[in-house]
Amino acid sequence: MNKRVITILIIVLVVFLGYNFFAGKYNSMVTMDEEVNTEWANVETQYQRRYDLIPNLVNTVKGFAEQEKEVLTQVTEARAKASSIQIDPSNLNEEALQNFANAQGQLNSALSRLLVTVERYPDLKSNQNFLELQAQLEGTENRISVARTRYNEKTKTYNTYIRKFPNTMLAGMFGFERKPLYEATEGAENAPTVQF
Repeated sequence: MNKRVITILIIVLVVFLGYNFFAGKYNSMVTMDEEVNTEWANVETQYQRRYDLIPNLVNTVKGFAEQEKEVLTQVTEARAKASSIQIDPSNLNEEALQNFANAQGQLNSALSRLLVTVERYPDLKSNQNFLELQAQLEGTENRISVARTRYNEKTKTYNTYIRKFPNTMLAGMFGFERKPLYEATEGAENAPTVQF
């Protein structure tokens, strides 16, 4: 009778420990996955802030630089394209993230051309509305950089966790897959050329 009770207690203990092990690993993966998704949402929020500022910036420049319609049109078109690309955080993949990054790169390039164009208009450069919009845009670019860095940090932690043994087996069983890092677009290492 004693051996039977001890055997039952051992079985219950093994089942309990096994459950806690699997539940703890699974719950950690869920938490990390949600943190990655939240950080991605923060990246998108900062890009949305940028999209919201651009029409004001373009309209301010328009008043001073009517003949620069081509540059203003490029900025507007790049903004429209960049803001139309949406990524579902639960379905982040390399291709979607690369398309998103490419659209953002085109918008960065168009904004750089706009800011170079502004140099031709001394009255615009001293206009308070323009200065305020430019400062907000610079602040937004910094926020975007911070948000992308935080996203990459959370993604690295998540990817590392699900790839370690024995987590890799559990991740495969429960459908947890590697998330892509946000990488610079091709050519981003080259500073834009400014000519007057």
